[in-house]
Amino acid sequence: MVKVVKFGGSSLADAEQFKKVAEIIKSEDSRRYVVASAPGKRYDDDIKVTDMLYSCYKLVKENKDIDEAFKLIEDRYNGIIKDLGLDFWLQPEFDRIKNAIVHHAGRDYIASRGEYLNSMILAKYLGYDFVDAEEGIFFTENGVLDTEKTNEELTKILKEHTHAVVPGFYGVMPNGTIKTFSRGGSDITGSIVARAIGADIYENWTDVSGIMTADPRIVDNPRPIENVTFAELRELSYMGADVLHEETVFPVRQKSIPLYIKNTNDMNARGTLIMESFPEDEATKSSHFITGISGKKNFSIITIAKSRMNDEIGYVRRALEVFERFEIPIEHIPSSIDSFSVVIASSHIENRMHELIAALNEELTPDTIKIDDEISLIAVVGRKLQSNIGIAGKIFTALGENDINIKMIEQGADEINIIIGVHDRNFKKTIRVLYNLSEVNE
Repeated sequence: MVKVVKFGGSSLADAEQFKKVAEIIKSEDSRRYVVASAPGKRYDDDIKVTDMLYSCYKLVKENKDIDEAFKLIEDRYNGIIKDLGLDFWLQPEFDRIKNAIVHHAGRDYIASRGEYLNSMILAKYLGYDFVDAEEGIFFTENGVLDTEKTNEELTKILKEHTHAVVPGFYGVMPNGTIKTFSRGGSDITGSIVARAIGADIYENWTDVSGIMTADPRIVDNPRPIENVTFAELRELSYMGADVLHEETVFPVRQKSIPLYIKNTNDMNARGTLIMESFPEDEATKSSHFITGISGKKNFSIITIAKSRMNDEIGYVRRALEVFERFEIPIEHIPSSIDSFSVVIASSHIENRMHELIAALNEELTPDTIKIDDEISLIAVVGRKLQSNIGIAGKIFTALGENDINIKMIEQGADEINIIIGVHDRNFKKTIRVLYNLSEVNE
């Protein structure tokens, strides 16, 4: 059994958190490869080290001195080293990084140094080897991860180390300069390392006990999701849930490596297990038919109606070509015999609604064009939607009983999600009603 474990910034914010991380890692011999983030906030008003580094970058751009700002960074790391009781000297690294910043090093290089330094400290504290990400994570000339080269080279490197710490968040461009991931950061690195080493499990340790069924800012104390498929996770993420981005899970999904979300501050909490699929009994034994609920606000529904529309070949295609000319991405296209609707983010039609409608009228000569704005889209996601009869009916009934008018409803072909459109003013209320519905035993 080999596990890759990634720890976020809150998990490595100070020496006390380092000690928790070490306890977790040392509790299982299988946790042999570690991916580390830069130190995060220690308390609400604290500053992340990455933001401190960005501040230095900004000061240099403004031709201002960085001595004071960089000294705060040095003190942060030296404080961790001292509190851990380590005999470790980072001053040469500090000097090299500071000199690079002063001489206008790239923004990505500067941002990456938080992970670089923190990983060196963690490797020293654990007694693990330090493997710099720039040795084995590569980007193309276009700034896209070179998946195959990365996997090939990183596999070779990691096989030379039985235990290693790898800094997250960055890799290297073909010209040798540092490149950071645009989003996902260290999460992506962890997934890449897991794929390269052929890990049995990828554990992503953070400051929450797994993925929540609904947004805790809307629902009080939502239950954590114990099991979720990659497909369900993608649906929840796309619809606004604060979960792992698709780029994060893609490398491990390719190799069917299970991904566990765990809590550094509560290592015994079950967390959330993410897999390609689960046995049928895992989907049916739970009393909850809804895995998760997520949503986004500020959409518009443009409904185009024309008598005997179904007799006109290519009618919908011509409509979509208009949206393409305006470079407007489309979210959903619910339809009936004589009408269809196009759901789009309202931001895409700001200040050009009249121009778009004029183009649609000219191209399609419809009977009517109706526009509904201030629409929220809410996704109800779950494997049990496939096997449970009457789920849509229960949703309609629950929303109707709470005086929530449904503007749109759509179900995906894979039957793991139902998309509901409601007015923005009912966004939070709808999520709460659906969550309460999901808590009712079958």
